[in-house]
Parts: sequence; structure tokens; C-alpha cells
Amino acid sequence: MPPEEPRYGDVRHLPGRSVADARALVADRLKDEGFGVLTEIDVEATLRQKLGRAFRPFLILGACNPQLAERALTVDPHIGLLLPCNVCIWQDGDGATVAIARPEVMFEVAANPAVEPVMQEARARLERVAAALI
Repeated sequence: MPPEEPRYGDVRHLPGRSVADARALVADRLKDEGFGVLTEIDVEATLRQKLGRAFRPFLILGACNPQLAERALTVDPHIGLLLPCNVCIWQDGDGATVAIARPEVMFEVAANPAVEPVMQEARARLERVAAALI
């Protein structure tokens, strides 16, 4: 039985997809919502290189919507500590799993009501990304 979905992320399993296929799909859906991929960490390669250990294919993407980031950073520059929005993709049995961080959980730490509208918009956009991963 798969682990329960965490409260801090939206999780989708994509049967029959490789991590590379899922990465391309996620990048396209993020782009549809105005996000770009700023960073990409290949966890599998990093653990192999740094620790000499095998690990399943696993990517961490740092996604950013520049307009939303600017709005949030204008209100509170410390919000930069919570950016970008992370998306994880890993090989899971017969396919790939995608987990997208929930902005409202990240922004609970900031507890700044002025950032609420930006967080709500980011959440709506990322929910649409998750829903479009089919």
C-alpha cells in the first residue's frame, strides 16, 4: 500500500511513465501556469557521486512563477527563504510519482497576511498543474 499523501504536498502517480517522461510533462504543465524550472537536482546522481550509493531515479525541480515571486518578495523579502516551489519526481514501481509542494503549508511559517493573496494564487495554479498530470 502506498504511503499516505503528506499534508505538505499534492501527489500524483503516473503509471507507465519514466522519470524523464514525467519531468517533461511536469515542465509543460508548469509552463502552462506561468512557472519555469529554475533548478534541477538529480538526487540519484548526487548520492552515487557523493556517497557511492545506488538510489532510484529521483529529481527535485525548483519551480518559479516570476510574477508571483515578485509580488511575494515585494511584501516580505524573507519569503525568499521559502522559494522556489519544489516539485519532486521519482521512480515508483510501474511508473513515476510527482509530488508538488503546497504553498499554503510553506507560507504558514511566514504568517504574514499580506502574502496570503499571492499564496492563494500560487496554490490554485499548482493545483491545476497537479490535476493536469494525466
